[in-house]
Amino acid sequence: MHEWALAEGIIGTAIEYGKENNANEIVKIVIVLGELQDVEQEILEFALTQLKKDTIAKNAELIFEEERAVFRCRNCGYQWNMKQSEKELTEDIREDIHFVPEVVHSFLSCPKCGSRDFEVVKGRGVYIKEMVVR
Repeated sequence: MHEWALAEGIIGTAIEYGKENNANEIVKIVIVLGELQDVEQEILEFALTQLKKDTIAKNAELIFEEERAVFRCRNCGYQWNMKQSEKELTEDIREDIHFVPEVVHSFLSCPKCGSRDFEVVKGRGVYIKEMVVR
């Protein structure tokens, strides 16, 4: 049900933006799905399709882009991606990260120096990258 809450936020934001810009119609919404969020795209798309009915977004094309997770160690400066850390991630850990992406620091460490002091450079959250309105 996490995806339905995301869909409500996306459609609500899109409609608000459309109204603020005196739009009659939302033509396209480009949505970025961060890898750490681990969103089920099919469920999100279904929810968005249902929620946009009877709104100015009813005919909006929905485009999804995945943003891979990238991390940078604050200790040694090494940068790596989620694929390089896959062996550390069980299904339970992936689910924990899905609901609370900030816990990634509890489960991953820098592959080069072992530090858990790293930043998430990309791949966190879900956001609207682009909208086309008329």
